[in-house]
Amino acid sequence: MKGIKKMFWAVWRVWFYVVMLIPILIMSPFLVASILTERGYPYFFKMSRIWAKCVLFGMGFYYRVEKIQKLDPHKSYMFVANHTSMSDIMLMLAVVENPFVFVGKKSLAKIPLFGFFYKRTSILVDRSCSKSRMEVFDEAQKRIDRGLSICIFPEGGVPHDESILLDTFKDGAFRLAVEHELPIVPLVFPDNKKRLSYTFYSGSPGLMRVKILPYVETVGKKGALDRKEIKEEVRDLIYNELLEFEKMDKLS
Repeated sequence: MKGIKKMFWAVWRVWFYVVMLIPILIMSPFLVASILTERGYPYFFKMSRIWAKCVLFGMGFYYRVEKIQKLDPHKSYMFVANHTSMSDIMLMLAVVENPFVFVGKKSLAKIPLFGFFYKRTSILVDRSCSKSRMEVFDEAQKRIDRGLSICIFPEGGVPHDESILLDTFKDGAFRLAVEHELPIVPLVFPDNKKRLSYTFYSGSPGLMRVKILPYVETVGKKGALDRKEIKEEVRDLIYNELLEFEKMDKLS
């Protein structure tokens, strides 16, 4: 029985990459056309959302969203969420309607086909290079000037220890938000680790819950102390919600 389960997980993991690439291949002419000019990005974003929903559906995932506060479709935000799964990118695209760009690791650009579009539409950062980290601010300003939002997973990566509920937050998202006076929108993904973690022999189709919390304002905030307070406030918001989800799961 254990061998059958491992076989299912292996096939299912391979299927994840298949279902991720098929929609890109189908939509590639339109995706390429949309990234030729800066004005085409909103169309690219719409197609990215279709791609994300196809991947989630193809993996047997369905999501339920609880929004505490309505967002202004014409305003730029900083979206942040806990990071536990390869599916976090897809779920973020599926549930957030405001066009945004990811700030993410350069290593993701190496993924075949996906990486081609990722490196041309996202803000890539090499965290080991101080120059690369500083260039993120200039690139973010360009996107914000075009009316776009920014999305960062502030843990900086998925914790190797999957028992960690929420890792410490890096400063980058909060420095950007304060410098550009972007309201910070925390999102909580309580199920993604269970659905598709980085442990190979794990995961299952099923529900992915999302809770979009009220945004945290940054207007008038300055300096390292303000950034630290905002970072701790946002982390506490996400952490406490994750604890609440765990309590509900134990009671159900």
